[in-house]
Amino acid sequence: MDKINKQTLYQLKSDRAEAVKAAEAALDEGRTEDHDAEMVKVKGFNDQIDRVEKLLEEQERFGAQEPPAGGVPHTEQEHEAKGYDAAVKSFAAAARAGFPKTKAAGDFMSEGVDPDGGYTVPQDISTKIINLRDAKESLLGEVRVIPVTTKSGKRTIKKRGQHQGFATVAEAAKFGKAATPQFTVLEYNIKKRGGYLPVTNELLEDSDNNIAAVAVEWLGDEARVTANNEILAVIQAKTPQDLKNLDGILKTWVRLGSAFRSTSKLITNDDGLLWLGTLKDGNGRYLLTPNPADPKQLRLCVGPYTLPVKTYDNGTIPTKDGKIPMILGDLKEGVAYWDRRTFSVQVSDTAVVGEFNAFEQDMTIWRGSLRDDCTVWDDGAFINGYIAAGTVADSGEAAG
Repeated sequence: MDKINKQTLYQLKSDRAEAVKAAEAALDEGRTEDHDAEMVKVKGFNDQIDRVEKLLEEQERFGAQEPPAGGVPHTEQEHEAKGYDAAVKSFAAAARAGFPKTKAAGDFMSEGVDPDGGYTVPQDISTKIINLRDAKESLLGEVRVIPVTTKSGKRTIKKRGQHQGFATVAEAAKFGKAATPQFTVLEYNIKKRGGYLPVTNELLEDSDNNIAAVAVEWLGDEARVTANNEILAVIQAKTPQDLKNLDGILKTWVRLGSAFRSTSKLITNDDGLLWLGTLKDGNGRYLLTPNPADPKQLRLCVGPYTLPVKTYDNGTIPTKDGKIPMILGDLKEGVAYWDRRTFSVQVSDTAVVGEFNAFEQDMTIWRGSLRDDCTVWDDGAFINGYIAAGTVADSGEAAG
């Protein structure tokens, strides 16, 4: 049996989407039996997706368990476990030694130059940190994540709305002059981000796995919140638009254009969920409903459109200055997160951070850092909208 991983989950969701399309087509053509058969498939995919999601959660929780004793691993899972165990031993030993700076080639951002970054976290543990970062409520799932290996660089792109397709050319004929393509050059410049974690000296007397677990949880959570903040900063740098009501949401959705509408969604927070959840049509039916094909996904009926809706808690996307966020668009086309996927740790038993004095309190301060950047990819792909808090939810004409 193939290994269960995130690719398995993506394939199941893709298969479910195809079944939904087939069901919709059958319904439009009046083939009710075919429609019912496809919906049975959809339910089956939903059950499989739930099981795979739970299995992936368990794999994430217990991924650091010891592999079976004795000999070389015979499966990919056992091989990964062996590699992770070796990384845990190395990391724990480094922690007990005060996280000395590593010198291996490729560990640092500037080739041939010693940085001020301290001990570079082993790759297997970095992968664990990234998996934890992405497993919790993270906006990284909404944007274009681009792994990079250099400190800075450029990408030349042609925005989605500018693609015109190739012209028809006869055999042996010359290519005619076409309109000059409009390319955009995007630059990234990896930045160092850092923070602190006070730990007890007794932790260093604990097991290797427990030392590594503390670091993974700390760095994973900090990486997730850091990325969320950077993504929001890019979104909020775009001029905010007061959507006012449901009609405003409809007009903004139409303004996105056909290039983006098919892959767009409405992203909001718990305040926005409450506001949208009160909208009703003329017959008293709620406009915000679960998607029958995927009950975990919400959708909003707005005029002739059905908008996918994704909500995050207020801690991830806060309501600021009385403005409830209503982000419309395709953030994978709108925002790029340049991920260096590198973490480093330094340690001090004498440092003072705020009112915390490591020496006086007989503790140790770990200073962790990561490296990344976040930029706009295509500013036409999303709208930074909001609804003023206290606005009465009015279905308006857009409800149809």
